[in-house]
Amino acid sequence: MHNDVTRRTFLAALSTSAAGVLTGGLQRILAAIPEARDSTFQLGGDLLVNRLGFGAMRLTGEGIWGWPPDRENAKKVLQRAVELGVNFIDTADAYGPETNELLIAEALYPYPKGLVIATKGGQTRPGPGKWEQDGRPEYLAQAVDKSLKRLKLERIDLWQLHRIDRKVPVEESLGAIKKAQDAGKIRHVGLSEVSVAEIEQAKKVMPIVSIQNRYNITDRDSEAALNYCAKEKMGFIPWAPIGGSGTRALSKSANQLEAEAKRHNVSAVQLALAWLLQRSPVMLPIPGTSSLAHLEENMAAEKLQLSAEEWKRIEDLGRPHGIL
Repeated sequence: MHNDVTRRTFLAALSTSAAGVLTGGLQRILAAIPEARDSTFQLGGDLLVNRLGFGAMRLTGEGIWGWPPDRENAKKVLQRAVELGVNFIDTADAYGPETNELLIAEALYPYPKGLVIATKGGQTRPGPGKWEQDGRPEYLAQAVDKSLKRLKLERIDLWQLHRIDRKVPVEESLGAIKKAQDAGKIRHVGLSEVSVAEIEQAKKVMPIVSIQNRYNITDRDSEAALNYCAKEKMGFIPWAPIGGSGTRALSKSANQLEAEAKRHNVSAVQLALAWLLQRSPVMLPIPGTSSLAHLEENMAAEKLQLSAEEWKRIEDLGRPHGIL
């Protein structure tokens, strides 16, 4: 295995074949490049997933509400993601609400062998763009059962507490989830948007195999949680891995990272995803999109390897003072 695949090697590989036409009309190649990093991760110690997954949240209507404007296209995006090697899809009962889980089953059921669908519960939706927490044990127990039904699953491989409800002791919330796990409804449990102290508190109730916090090259507030996951061999699932859809989205930013990406003949988004994959072996990015072209572009990032020198330069450029 090569520890250093340089820009020249990457570009040479790009010129050897013709994969799809991606954003901007440029041809990017999903070519076989010697991998310096592990491309897979054992989630929970027994679920082998490809580290670059897919976040399905954007396959909804405006405000993460209702069905996507083009339902058939959304199904094609999910199907194409699997064709491109994705076997880890992240969703939540709050996306839609409910429509996102239904869409995944509509597009992919019966599921291909080895596909891991991770869902979340614990947030309710009073309206478009609005989110509220509900960590009551009786609500969470019901949420698990409803997710199982919508996803057409007998067991959820990874169920995540979407947010800790500050009105309910986390021990009570997770107590209901432990019962569901003991009943065979859930395989593994994760948490979302938590601190290291909250992870350790939760682990006193039951095993926790993954954390999903906001993290990307320009937003590293969850560095402590990431380092904890690396030490404990827990999966770290960065949401908004390419900055989300707002002003911090890398695809919309004119910044130093874009200049560096042009030097590599790739997009800033691809460079940011490659940086994440090389940041830690427990990192499981789940870039989401409703565009087939953007999906192809995102997945091509898995093949981009950075030398130690290149990675460090991008690391420095991506710091908030370097971009924002």
